[in-house]
Amino acid sequence: EAVQERFFRPYFLQAPGDMVAHEGLLCRLDCKVSGLPTPDLTWLLNGKPVLPDGTHKMLVRETGVHSLLIDPLSQNDAGTYTCLATNKTGQNSFSLELTVVAKEVKKAPMFLEKLQNCGVPEGYPVRLECRVVGMPPPIFYWKKDNETIPSNRERMSMHQDTTGYVCLLIQPAKKAD
Repeated sequence: EAVQERFFRPYFLQAPGDMVAHEGLLCRLDCKVSGLPTPDLTWLLNGKPVLPDGTHKMLVRETGVHSLLIDPLSQNDAGTYTCLATNKTGQNSFSLELTVVAKEVKKAPMFLEKLQNCGVPEGYPVRLECRVVGMPPPIFYWKKDNETIPSNRERMSMHQDTTGYVCLLIQPAKKAD
């Protein structure tokens, strides 16, 4: 008796939607596809093939789930992913948008310009200035003789801007200062 072979066009049983993932971490795109003969899968990023390398791996589990693993994820991995399943009866595909959230940069506070010693005649204004950078932007406290100066102290005002410039203005200066 002649055995009749049956063929089925690829069909995605499971496919991910648009995703948001964090830079520097593992990102995994999972899908499940049916078809006879078993379809071959190709992943594309913005229309270009994603090739296996140090950070991109393609896996197939016994359960039939295909995974594209990206570890660690970088900003270059953001874009439109298309998964193409092909066998001799045809092809099928799905697409998703992957957004990569930038890693938060952290840098300890660092003085670019330090306070300078200065003298001023009593009754004149004096400005104590410095420039400090860091991520997230540092919080500043002024101290005199190891005592924190409250921001509402009479004759004293504190200023800072987004470039890291910090200033304590004393007007008028007194001998006790």
